[in-house]
Amino acid sequence: MSGRRMGPGRLEAFTDGVVAIIITIMVLELKVPETGDLHGLAGSAPVLLAYLLSFVNVGLYWNNHHHMFHAVDRIDGRVLWANLFLLFWLSLVPFVIRWLDESQFAAGATAAYGIVLGLAAIGYTLTERAIIACNGKTSAVARAIGSDWKGWGSIALYTLAVPLAFVSRWIAIGLYVSVIALWLIPDRRIIRVLDAAD
Repeated sequence: MSGRRMGPGRLEAFTDGVVAIIITIMVLELKVPETGDLHGLAGSAPVLLAYLLSFVNVGLYWNNHHHMFHAVDRIDGRVLWANLFLLFWLSLVPFVIRWLDESQFAAGATAAYGIVLGLAAIGYTLTERAIIACNGKTSAVARAIGSDWKGWGSIALYTLAVPLAFVSRWIAIGLYVSVIALWLIPDRRIIRVLDAAD
């Protein structure tokens, strides 16, 4: 089965379903404020910010995954396993949000958040590389991704942030936000390649 090549449709549908479940679990983990006033809501602000950060992160993975697979002609077992590796780490995001909330953003929980997102970034890069290996170095995905400075830069920022969480959790969180800022800038590489092919 690992050597068989197939279309990407089922993988895309499976990934969409898993991401939808992850986002649903994240919101279900949010605790309702103990009081009905703004003071009670303010007490939930840290976990709400962690949820927002995580929602945007998961959304960015889904968005980029969706665009990348528009340029994919075929996949194989390597792509399936790399994509599962990505989804495994994304599925742990609700767990680390809960840990951040219950530990009041302790250093260990803040570092774990970076480890989970960093390994998800590695999973995304592995998925890209598996797709290129399956479709060839002249494929649309290979041409669009190029040197992938954003992907490698994200992994570097997470690698830096994790040990810094034990020095200052706010520096680590700032680096996590920096990764989001890096990817919020519209990335039109794949769209440009597909438009050129048309």
